[in-house]
Amino acid sequence: MRILLVDDHALFRIGLEGLLERRGIEVAASLATGQEGLDRVAELAPDVILLDMRLPELNGIQILQRMRDQGIQTPIVMLTTSNEERDLIESLRNGAQGYLLKDMDPDDLVNALKDIVAGKTVVAPELAQVLAKVVQQGDSRNFDSPTPFSELTPREHEILCHLAEGQSNKMIAKQLGISDGTVKLHVKAILRKLSVHSRVEAAVIAVEQNLCQKT
Repeated sequence: MRILLVDDHALFRIGLEGLLERRGIEVAASLATGQEGLDRVAELAPDVILLDMRLPELNGIQILQRMRDQGIQTPIVMLTTSNEERDLIESLRNGAQGYLLKDMDPDDLVNALKDIVAGKTVVAPELAQVLAKVVQQGDSRNFDSPTPFSELTPREHEILCHLAEGQSNKMIAKQLGISDGTVKLHVKAILRKLSVHSRVEAAVIAVEQNLCQKT
């Protein structure tokens, strides 16, 4: 198993690198910033990415989103000190396959990584009740009556709302910090999922269904 570790705390990075290597896990790279991770992830081709939530400049959620926007399918695990419900849910919604806490037992961490590489989604045991509460409080209609909108990813939903405001691909790309080409791919996916033929039709539907109400 090859790991890409992204964390801005040097002592933690060095310690975790040694801990993993002593357990037979190769650390492909140990990086201090999310931008370094974005720049090198394709080149390094790790089996799993360990990503800190609190990073300078771009935080963990932003890096997670950008990696997914780049088409990176590698399992991404948030390794953090945060046990906040919001961070957990945002991570999973944006495509993380794991949410683990930094104070967990080393052997438990290794076992969790093996499960994640095998295709499972793993959440720190301490947060299992938090996740269960969120699921229970969620709108059951989302599960019983799927709609075309429920198929949209968080990023696609975000871009749909920009379309509803009449923004061009270039404007959307600039606001979200992604390329025009990436926006174009998302728009194409949105049109397919909503079974419409133009961005104008998608925008009209978004407005009619109040999908983008601002709080």
